[in-house]
Amino acid sequence: MAGHTTPPTRGQRLVRRFVPLVVGTVVVLWLLVDLAGGGASTVATTTTTTTVPRVVTTTTVPVTTTTSAAGALPQTGAYPSSASPQFQAAMGDLFGAVAHGTPPTAAGAFFPEGAYVQLKSIAGASADYQDRLLAEYDEDITAATAELGTDASSATLVSVQVPMGFAHWVPAGECENAVGYFEVANSRVVYTLAGVTRSFGIASLISWRGEWYVVHLGAILRPGSGGVVLDPQTGPGTSPASTTC
Repeated sequence: MAGHTTPPTRGQRLVRRFVPLVVGTVVVLWLLVDLAGGGASTVATTTTTTTVPRVVTTTTVPVTTTTSAAGALPQTGAYPSSASPQFQAAMGDLFGAVAHGTPPTAAGAFFPEGAYVQLKSIAGASADYQDRLLAEYDEDITAATAELGTDASSATLVSVQVPMGFAHWVPAGECENAVGYFEVANSRVVYTLAGVTRSFGIASLISWRGEWYVVHLGAILRPGSGGVVLDPQTGPGTSPASTTC
């Protein structure tokens, strides 16, 4: 039995005619687009990493040796200087206490208690320090404030003149001392008040570890009770020679 085929319908004939045309058109359009674009393009992506350096800041706190701390340390034979920053600051504190009538603020200028206990070969050195030396120092500051008068707070420190030519070493064993030290008498505190230069004396400075400290302000040997002002004068005054201990 011979085979046979069914004639294509009109719709089938249209599909067979137009499909090749559509496919060909698509291919041509794709080639045109490819040529116009110059081929496939690859966009490079760059990642930049910024590293912020870590900054480590180290703060060094300056070490300040207080009068009390210095007194806890042993004596040395270092020669003291009147130009040292510590001494200059201490003299500023002393004069500020005189100008404002505030003896406690001058404590840093006074010989340390711990050093005095090491220095003296006497019983009750600490009590002697508190009850006699420090009490007299406070009284002398109060007397100096009265000497400056009602306008004392307006006084200005000019200088503290230390007669270094008179400075001498006091060896252990003298004046009931167990430890040696440098001593200088009759320094001058020079200041101005109401446009006038004036001054008063410091009876005795002694050294500890290469620094000067006041040990007697108004007098070494006191004439009686109460504060003393040593040789107040108009002008810078003079420093008589003395070799006390």
